[in-house]
Formats: sequence, structure tokens, C-alpha cells
Amino acid sequence: MTGPLQISIAKDLRWGKDPKLDAWINHFKTENNVEYLLNPEKVASDEQLRFMVALGEDQAFFPCSDETLHLLIQKTPPKELIHEYNRIWRFIIKLVRHHGLDKYNEQRIIQYCRHRFKHHLASRIMIPSRLVKRLASIALTQLALEDPYEERKQRENQRALNFLRKSSTDKLIHSCPPECAVCTDTRELRGDLDFLELKRLLYLSTMNSLWEDASPSQLDVEQELQKPCGECSHLRLLLGTEDDEPKKVLYLPDTSGGFVFDLIIIRRLLRMGHQVVLALKAGFLFSTPTMWDTTSDPVLKELISGAHVLPDMVISKKGLLQQLREHRFLIISDGTREQLNLYKTSVTFARAWKECDLVLAKGGRNFQNLIQCSHEFTRDIASFHRDKEGKFRLHCKTRARSVRKFTEADLTGMADRIISNMREAKAQGRTVMFYSAVIGSIPGQTKAAVRVVDTFVQHLRSKLDNAFIINPAEHFEEGMDGDDLMFMWERVQRSGLLDVWRFQTVEDVEASFALMGKKVPPMWSGKDSTFSTGCTQEMRIALETQKRHPELQIIGPSAEKFFRRAEYGIGKYYDVGIKVM
Repeated sequence: MTGPLQISIAKDLRWGKDPKLDAWINHFKTENNVEYLLNPEKVASDEQLRFMVALGEDQAFFPCSDETLHLLIQKTPPKELIHEYNRIWRFIIKLVRHHGLDKYNEQRIIQYCRHRFKHHLASRIMIPSRLVKRLASIALTQLALEDPYEERKQRENQRALNFLRKSSTDKLIHSCPPECAVCTDTRELRGDLDFLELKRLLYLSTMNSLWEDASPSQLDVEQELQKPCGECSHLRLLLGTEDDEPKKVLYLPDTSGGFVFDLIIIRRLLRMGHQVVLALKAGFLFSTPTMWDTTSDPVLKELISGAHVLPDMVISKKGLLQQLREHRFLIISDGTREQLNLYKTSVTFARAWKECDLVLAKGGRNFQNLIQCSHEFTRDIASFHRDKEGKFRLHCKTRARSVRKFTEADLTGMADRIISNMREAKAQGRTVMFYSAVIGSIPGQTKAAVRVVDTFVQHLRSKLDNAFIINPAEHFEEGMDGDDLMFMWERVQRSGLLDVWRFQTVEDVEASFALMGKKVPPMWSGKDSTFSTGCTQEMRIALETQKRHPELQIIGPSAEKFFRRAEYGIGKYYDVGIKVM
């Protein structure tokens, strides 16, 4: 960087405004390994990221707080950043030295970590949480350990459970407030009591001293629970009343010990009628709960009884919705071994975020990345933690105003209206045709693709007598992504009402441009529906439907030409990747 870059807040950073800034963003993403094009197997695409973050077309996303970003972008590294890096280094040294290695191997591992640390210290562009993950991974690999904190986490969970099982604790959580004596409406009181119990559990779940060596007195705990919480009323509004639709809550825990309280909080949310998706780490992150803790820790095995563990990291939208219909309490992995980093989270986590209504995020690290960053998100967020002075804090961030959530009921309703029109057309003796075509496979050509499809469908309607032709481009609503569209159209396509399923050919494309009085542009030359993995998915559906309804006629390129393409992209309308055969 040849000079200082001027930034105010992260959400204001845009691509294409300053070449120097674009170069720095590219450098930042590469060094932090969050560049999708360099590592598509382990980094979320922009489309997947948009399941969670409300991004503008040219907006860059940074998986850290605005304060951290400001430290990283300085030409001269500020002392706060160097202090944080050095703190991480001391932590890694402590991790290595506490495992009884002989002097030779201890020094070998430390020196190896030192080389990597010096490299990142020289560039000073690594997010501290990413540096922790990289150095910890090196140390654990060299130590041949999976989870050096396993016993510690189990011990803290047992202490938290012991505290919860005390009769005095039960009284603290469930004692009636004075206002019960003047109750005028049992429905209102029921909601008040449910939320009061929830608030008390939120307070307890952040009191580290309850599961650490120095346990507080009963009086101290009682006084803590009586302290006010201004933002708690906002959380109650987000959860709604018993007359509102139950919410789907994505729950992000913090550390063991407190995780025991988190599981009790989740049971209270379930009792209030909500659904919960609990996201755990895929592997070691110090005291943070992992997926394997649920099978190795006897305390947790007892407390998650009745939950459904979903190990699939790349579940489809259809599959996730099926799981949510069948289970009110799901446990998934976020796919990472680091502080919340939406670039690195699994497909299942991204889709769970998208399908939920509220993200309930615990701990200071989640607070930094969700509340202390200026980015807007696609779902309401409630974050709670203890500040440096030990005071309970709860902050809410409502989802971006531009975001519209399409529920399963919304998409099913849209599909059913189209199916009703198809059924009516069939009753009138009309031929029902579905037209599958390239829409978003060619970068920057989505609008042009819609014009191509619209032009050709109008041409077909003028040529074919008594035909009812479904043009997907005519049923798009703003805010829908590829997942929404594929889910909706599959319901229509499997209805059994189609007579003809036509797939776009090269000749169709050429005819469309001729009808528009244009030559075929170079980027459209040779393109047809086989170029789209969305259409490939639809060809699979067409062949399956034809087996049940042999009268269905499939027109277009041969099926074999489709199946060189990969599965349709996450959140994309279609994807351009071709499998190497």
C-alpha cells in the first residue's frame, strides 16, 4: 500500500470506486483465505454469503468488526493490533507448553509456529481470529491432538449442571415476581413469566464464575438477576407473543459451562412454541462447544436428548425444510473451527440462517462480528454477553429493510397458484408447456437472458394454437434467489400437469436475437439450456416425472449433454462450472 486508505465504516466500502482500495480488498481476501475464486470448496460464494449478509451489488464484506478493519487498513500498524497479535502468540505458546513434550519437540513446534507468526506479523493484514485458527491448527497437528480442552470443557459443564440442580437455583429461576399479585390478564401474565424466566437464564448463562473455580455466593447471584436490562424488551418484541407465528431461532453459543445454560434456554424457547437450530463448531476452538462434544460429554448427551443432530454440511433447501418440518430442535455444524466467519461457514449453516427468523448470538466474539460491524444482515440478530466490567449486555440489530424473506408457505402458495392455472388450462383442453432456459449462467447477462426468453416464449405463443406456456421469467419476484426459485418450480414441475417440457436450444437463442433484430453476441454464441446447471437439475426432474407420467414429452438437447454440469450453485439461479469427466 503506497499511502493511507480512507474508510469510515465497512458497509460503505465498494468495489470499483478506487483501484488502490480494490487492490487492498483483493489482498485482504487472499491473505485471510476468504477469496471464493481461489478456494471455492472452502469459501462461500457471494450468492451463499447473501443468504446471511444484505450486500449491495458492488459492496465488499469483511468478517470482523469495524474497529478491527480500521486497524488492519492503516499504513503503519497501530499498537492495538500488535498488542492483539502478541496476545495470540502468548496463548499459542501456552497451548504448546502445557502438554508435557520433551524439550526438542516442544522447541520444534514453537519454532515452526514462530515462522508462521512472523510471516503474518510482517503483512499485518490477518484478522486476529483467523491468526488464532491458523496457529492453533499448526500446533494441534504437530501435537497430534484433536481437543486438548476436552476434559476442561466437561469439567465446566458438570459444574454448571451441578449449580442448575441446586434447589436454591431452581427457586431463583422460577420464583414469582411481585407483580403476580396484581394480575389482571392470565394471557399477558403467561407471556411475562415465560420471558422473565428466559431473561434470568440469559443472565446466568453469561456468569462465567458459576462454572469456574471461584463460585459466587447465592446473594450475589440473586442481586445479579434483579439488575435491569433495557434491550431485553426489544428481544421480547422479536420473539413475539403467543398470538404471533412461532419463530425459527438460530442459536450461536459461546463457551462450555455456559453451554449448559444455553441448552436450558433452548428448552424454554421450545416450550414457548419456537423452533431452534443450534450451530456448533466443526472442530477444536478452545472452550467453544463442538459437534463431537455432544457425543463425548455425558452431561451434554443428557441435555440434548430429543434433539436431532444433522451432520450434513451441504443440505439442500428442500432437505432442510423437510428437517424443520419433522424436528423442532436441530443441531448443525457451522462448518468452522474459528470465531464466526460467514465466509467459511457451511452451506447447511448458511441455509439455516436464511430459513430462520432470528439469530440469537452469545458472547463477546459474536457481538464483535455481528453488532460491532456496520454490515446489515438478512435476519434479526439479538446478541448478549458480559462487557469488560462484567455487566450483562444485550443488543439487537434488525434485519436490513431491503430484505424480503420468502417462507416455505410463500413459495408453496406461489407454486400452487401456477398449478391452479395449469389445471384450469388442462380443463379447457389446452396443451400445458414449461420452458426451461438459461437465465443467470452468463455473467452480467441476466437482464439480456430474460429478454431472450420472453421474446422466444411470445414467439411460441403466436405459433402454437391452444397452448398454455409457462415462462419462469414472468413469475420472478424481487428478492428471490436461486434456492427459492428451484424450490418453487420443482413443486410446479412435479405436479403431473405438464404435457410438454421444452428446453432451450441454440436455435431458440438464435431465433430470439433475430426476432429482436440483433445478431447473436459472442458471449451467447453456442449457448443453450445445457449451459445451465439449474436446467440440468430440471432435466433430472423432467426424466423422473416422465417415468411417472410417460405421456410427458421432453423437447430440446439430449439428456446426456446436460449431465456434464455440476449441481446448481448455492444461492445462484444457475452455475457455469463444468465437471471434468
